[in-house]
Amino acid sequence: MSYCIAGIHTGIGKTVCSAVICQALGYDYWKPVQAGDLDDSDSLFIHNRVENPLCTIHPERFKLLTACSPHYAAEKENLTLKKEDFLLPATSNNIVVETAGGLMSPLAKDFLNIDLIEHLGLPVILVSNNYLGSINHTLLSYYLLKNRSIPVVGIVFSGQTVASSEKFILKHTQLPLLFSIPFFEKLNKSSIKNFALHNPLKDIL
Repeated sequence: MSYCIAGIHTGIGKTVCSAVICQALGYDYWKPVQAGDLDDSDSLFIHNRVENPLCTIHPERFKLLTACSPHYAAEKENLTLKKEDFLLPATSNNIVVETAGGLMSPLAKDFLNIDLIEHLGLPVILVSNNYLGSINHTLLSYYLLKNRSIPVVGIVFSGQTVASSEKFILKHTQLPLLFSIPFFEKLNKSSIKNFALHNPLKDIL
């Protein structure tokens, strides 16, 4: 099954989660919108850290120059992103689609990430991270998806573990914990491969 990888915030581990799944299961990868960091994009991150030959990295639909909210980056380039611009890449493989920012991050004036997820029609893997405020952000993200009737298959915790926060989140969402990604001192091809080898995601996803 294909999935959207959505996060409770920006910079909380969506790309690392995508890399783990692509390495472990050989899924394809697609980041529809990249805003800024074009020389160090999330697609390049996957390319440099996933060695599973089954994984194809599909080109971004929009590569925006400015590292900021996609709606503003697009505006600076006289572009307007519309949901009709986005179609899943043609592939016979399963695919993970990584959003740019949180669920309510705007891609255009009246077009949010959650609208894109709904448009693509894929279930969500929700990536959370432990920081002050993450319980609130995780629950808000979950209930937003629930209110839009978007299926959430489970949660992935990324980074350092805070057991009390994770227990609270899992109890209140009643979502399964799919897996937890530790803080990697060295985030490279070897660490991603080693984690994937020791975590049988085929039994989970």
